[in-house]
Amino acid sequence: MKKDNKKVIYWLLTGCLLIFIMVVVGGITRLTHSGLSISNYKLISGVIPPMNDIEWQEAFDLYKQYPEYQKLNNHFNLQDFKDIYFWEWLHRLIGRFIGLVFFFPFLYFLATKQLTKPTIKKAIILLGLGAFQGFMGWYMVKSGLVDNPDVSHYRLAAHLITAFVTFAYTFWVALDLMFPNKKEINIAFRNFIRFALVVLLLQIIYGAFVAGLDAGFIHNHWPMMSEGKFMHETVFIEQHPWYKNFLEGKSGVQFAHRMLAYLVVIVIVAIWQKSKKLHLTSMQSKGINALLIMVAVQFLLGVFTILLQVPVWLGVAHQVGAFVLLSGMIFTLHRFSK
Repeated sequence: MKKDNKKVIYWLLTGCLLIFIMVVVGGITRLTHSGLSISNYKLISGVIPPMNDIEWQEAFDLYKQYPEYQKLNNHFNLQDFKDIYFWEWLHRLIGRFIGLVFFFPFLYFLATKQLTKPTIKKAIILLGLGAFQGFMGWYMVKSGLVDNPDVSHYRLAAHLITAFVTFAYTFWVALDLMFPNKKEINIAFRNFIRFALVVLLLQIIYGAFVAGLDAGFIHNHWPMMSEGKFMHETVFIEQHPWYKNFLEGKSGVQFAHRMLAYLVVIVIVAIWQKSKKLHLTSMQSKGINALLIMVAVQFLLGVFTILLQVPVWLGVAHQVGAFVLLSGMIFTLHRFSK
């Protein structure tokens, strides 16, 4: 049987699709403030949600023991709890399913000798990334179960960026099998795309900071940022040392996210302009043109997300836009790699 065949490629692309779905559901979970609704972790029995009134009441009573209910949601009734419970349960269910989709087909392909040694090594890395992603999810949730009824925005960013990196690596491995013959035409240009990828990943991290700090609910103007209030708290707060304004301050984090958005646009436009001086293959040209379109759409989604004060559907669309933009960046970089 041929190694690294189409079935292996479909397996990897299925993993990419599932990670995409999980990121979307994770975005909804965050934007609906559902992430702390399940305060314990049961790998096997947690697959099945409460099935009767007694089980639902037990789950609700457990939720009442933690800061989110005590400090924010003490007005919740059982139906309110069920609404937020659903998204966190679905998010965790998809995570478990992804683990099964990666692990058992890998064993099958390994046993039937359908993987080359390089692909086996890459698949083991993927399994490690998936396990680490699951750990980061619970590590993030734990931060909201102590005193502060919200998760650490640092842990949220780590959880999100791990998901994006896992997707990017899975997609890269699939591309390796789909396009085994690659043509490098310009090392400097390839390195410039690598730089663009780093900037984009930094922007995604800051997007997670904005989400984690609820920083999108202030300064809902564009292109200027105007002073406003959020939850009766003045948003312009000087933090010491000064750089914490751009790591932990709502205004500073949103400002950094805006500035990085401009930088991402400038860098991608520069890639497009530089590419005009090169002799490109059809795939390379399509990748760069797609990047230009994607970054324009994503920038507009970001602007409207701010202007409309982060409605759930638009916040999710903005996160999906980041995912699609990263996909385009990975594809384009792959087309210019050795």
